[in-house]
Amino acid sequence: MNRLLTAAWDWFDARMPTVGEEWRKHASEYYAPKNFNFWYYFGALAILVLVIQIVSGIYLTMHYKPDAGLAFGSVEYIMRDVPGGWLIRYIHSTGASAFFVVVYLHMFRSMLYGSYQRPRELVWIFGVLIYLTLMGEAFFGYLLPWGQMSYWGAQVIVNLFGTIPFIGPDLAIWIRGDYVVGDATLNRFFALHVIALPLALLGLVAAHILALHDVGSNNPDGIDIKKKKDANGHPLDGVPFHPYYTVKDFAGAVVFLAVFCAILFFAPEMGGYFLEYNNFIPADPLKTPEHIAPVWYFTPYYSILRAVPPLFNSQFPGVMAMGLATIILFFLPWLDRSPVRSIRYRGAYYKSALAIFVVVFLVLGYLGVKPTTVWGQFGFEAFFLDTKDIATWAARLCTILYFAFFLLMPWYTAIDKCKPEPERVTS
Repeated sequence: MNRLLTAAWDWFDARMPTVGEEWRKHASEYYAPKNFNFWYYFGALAILVLVIQIVSGIYLTMHYKPDAGLAFGSVEYIMRDVPGGWLIRYIHSTGASAFFVVVYLHMFRSMLYGSYQRPRELVWIFGVLIYLTLMGEAFFGYLLPWGQMSYWGAQVIVNLFGTIPFIGPDLAIWIRGDYVVGDATLNRFFALHVIALPLALLGLVAAHILALHDVGSNNPDGIDIKKKKDANGHPLDGVPFHPYYTVKDFAGAVVFLAVFCAILFFAPEMGGYFLEYNNFIPADPLKTPEHIAPVWYFTPYYSILRAVPPLFNSQFPGVMAMGLATIILFFLPWLDRSPVRSIRYRGAYYKSALAIFVVVFLVLGYLGVKPTTVWGQFGFEAFFLDTKDIATWAARLCTILYFAFFLLMPWYTAIDKCKPEPERVTS
């Protein structure tokens, strides 16, 4: 068998040597730092979840009908009559939340160890683009079940674009494809969710990995392993990605799939956070749900949107704050002035700021799923009159702290007292 496989590979490699060259460049001869820890699982897990979503999505499209009159019924048909359809649907819905879990943890790891700093700025930019594309992919897919929360959630989000001065109303009509969320909206969201954004996502993931392998992976010590090499030109503190980290990532994937399957079979709705109760009710344009809220992975930004008071009965200030909360991520490599990368050698200022940022992000996410009282109606006066709503004021405080983490970063990272980095990585 070994001789047969070797002969088959030699035959293939002689006719398409590029595959072997790329395998050696990005796996067997790509040297990664030898001190990767738990936080370095999530990049590989994100790729695993992407594959799960693509494969399960392909099977769902075989029975789904992107028609306003048939969409909800086709999802019920998948759940009730298609053999194994309920499993595929729950795999896809659970995978959507799992995707954001691993991506958020992957981004947090970058903030822990400074993986966005020079020379990895482009790696971070591609990563943020992947994150924004994933948010668009999730939003477009959220409408497809055509349930109550899908319909009204899309109605609210699209109407937010209508608050943009001058171009807002026309932009909202262009996104919907109609004057209201309807069949045209469902068709274009289906096309974007199934074809356009997955292609963009695959391209960005490839660019992210290529940019990473060109400059080399960061590590928990935040030092460059390329500075110390042996006689063969290999980093002294590096090991080949294959087989060392392919085996490590495989072990992590087994644990992840065990947790994934536990949720899939025992709590696919996750108490309404993964699949809301209202989304099992057909969309009704004449009946608004009592409380409209996005899925949990959007709620931190939705909370920021609601925290900013309206101006002259326009919610545009909140929409702008929500947009800036994501756009500011692109500038993180230039906002951080610390001479060291890893949190192991940073001072108390950055450690405290990052801890506060994590708490603030979680609180914003929690507040985003909770209903609030009616806002004041007269511009910035609402900022002073709406004093009874504690949740709203908590969201406002958290919004200020969220932006303070980024805007004050050039100051507190520059004055932070850092420890000296070691010459080589520590195990």
